[in-house]
Amino acid sequence: MSDLKTNAVSRRKVLAMAAVTPALGLTGNTLVAAESAGMASNAVKHTMALGDMEVSTLLVGSRVVEGPQNIFGMNVSKEAFSAASEANFIPTDKARFYFTPTVVRTGDDIVLFDAGLSAGGTTAALAQAGIQPDEVTVVVITHMHGDHIGGLSNEDGTATFKNARYVTGQAEFDAWAKQDNERFENKVRPLAEKMSFIGDEESVVSGITSMAAFGHTPGHMVYRLESGGQQLLVAADTANHFVWSLAYPDWEVKFDMDKAAAAATRKNVFGMLAAEKIPFIGYHMPFPGVGFVANRDAGGFHFVPMSYQLSL
Repeated sequence: MSDLKTNAVSRRKVLAMAAVTPALGLTGNTLVAAESAGMASNAVKHTMALGDMEVSTLLVGSRVVEGPQNIFGMNVSKEAFSAASEANFIPTDKARFYFTPTVVRTGDDIVLFDAGLSAGGTTAALAQAGIQPDEVTVVVITHMHGDHIGGLSNEDGTATFKNARYVTGQAEFDAWAKQDNERFENKVRPLAEKMSFIGDEESVVSGITSMAAFGHTPGHMVYRLESGGQQLLVAADTANHFVWSLAYPDWEVKFDMDKAAAAATRKNVFGMLAAEKIPFIGYHMPFPGVGFVANRDAGGFHFVPMSYQLSL
């Protein structure tokens, strides 16, 4: 159900951004949205139907990172990493990261999952979906890494989504509250009075249910969407890469705070998705970040990008 006209406009904006990139002195390691320059020209949305829900993934930025085995597959040999990469037609010397919040229209609510890297980038992407920040009624924070909470407030410190209530895992909030983390103190703690703290298998709104998926962070949560007999999982950072993390769940990932628990969570969550044939949204999967998983003969999982299954 992607709006072809909107996507065409977005492509023109991307091309226009490319034209000015050299003048801005940007490199491959800079967000495509050029948020540091106050721009968000790459804001793109992809919209799907899930029963009576309207689900949109929002690309708020991307960047290229060199030396990906410094992040993924830290516990395997260079040869194993290279072989897996070659089999999947991806380079071993660099990788592109995607940052993709999700917004859901359901009943009278507009539910945003994660706030992205910055307020400017996320509100620009929301605008592509026809949503203003003041219209968001619920903000769900899957976990509290900086690229998921950066957009909770504007540069002047005011809340980006001033009419929203906030939902996050109790275990996640408690873990970060004990740390001396500047981003948490600036972005999350000021909103604590407006937050609801939940655990496993609790309702956010009708049709949206939490699931504990600890490991990436101490209280990392995923969310099951259900409507009209259809299901979709907002999987957040359960896997950070479609090959080096999802296909090889035992490969260690630098960003996983508890690497053994994160590996177990990947096996449990993606094993469930494969068995039940439920699609998922991954925050760092290649945009639009939506796909299925299938079991691989050699173990682990195979990412099957979604095409039109939720658009018929």
